[in-house]
Amino acid sequence: MRVLLFGASGFIGKNVHAALTAAGAEVLPAGRRGPIIHDLVVDGPARLASLLAAHRPDAVVNCAGLLSGSTAELVEANVTAVARLIDACSFLGTRLVTLGSAAEYGVVPHGVPVAEDAPCRPVGGYGVTRLAATELVRLAVADNRLDGAVLRVFNPLGPGLPADNVLGRALRQLHSGVVRLGPLGAHRDFVDGRDVGSAIAAATLAPQLPETVLNVGSGTAVATREAVRMLCAAAGFTGELIEGEQAPGRSAGVEWIAADLTLITRTLGWRPAYDLEAAVKELLL
Repeated sequence: MRVLLFGASGFIGKNVHAALTAAGAEVLPAGRRGPIIHDLVVDGPARLASLLAAHRPDAVVNCAGLLSGSTAELVEANVTAVARLIDACSFLGTRLVTLGSAAEYGVVPHGVPVAEDAPCRPVGGYGVTRLAATELVRLAVADNRLDGAVLRVFNPLGPGLPADNVLGRALRQLHSGVVRLGPLGAHRDFVDGRDVGSAIAAATLAPQLPETVLNVGSGTAVATREAVRMLCAAAGFTGELIEGEQAPGRSAGVEWIAADLTLITRTLGWRPAYDLEAAVKELLL
């Protein structure tokens, strides 16, 4: 199977590349850096259509996107780019697997893992744009124009984790002797990047996609403070950990969230293979 992978050089993209390759797929990496150069934001629909027509992939996987930025930047990276992929893949009959986010759910009931059919009330621009892209994919699939799925990834961890992520910020400050972060009382579902890669590969290579939206997480909520302390301990950090007063806009007000994995387990046979301790150790490599 030939797979065109956008965002292949990114944190999640690298894990997807490894998982697809291990499963025997031929992976064609695409993005702002080679070997196939294409920017889903800057390059227009005609160039994207030509790219797909030239390489004729069996599936397209989109791991590109933006965690933070202006409203216009978030819309371009998280909505417009996906809309272009929907149009191009629909025209050629190519499967599309793209990433969504736990941020699409917003505030959920404490202690109850959230399922894919739960109401979505995102609290920031990032979650709103991810949800908009998910709805575009859902509509295209419902209209029988697209063979596609959105994988709602919760809080991924691993080497190359960006600084937009709380553990990514902590990791970059360990050498300074002082780690300054926002409030760490919220509970999050941290998932190993290798597990994210295997889930995306499973959706990409599945004979059929009976569900359009699937959660990808560990299924367990952990206090962010505990995860940061676990990282500090694994790194041998003995300095000071300082919590601030303001949470990032994309997750402010979300005090607890964990993924219900029932649907992805039933449809793809997928479950996470790594726990938080393994993910944190991998983060330090």
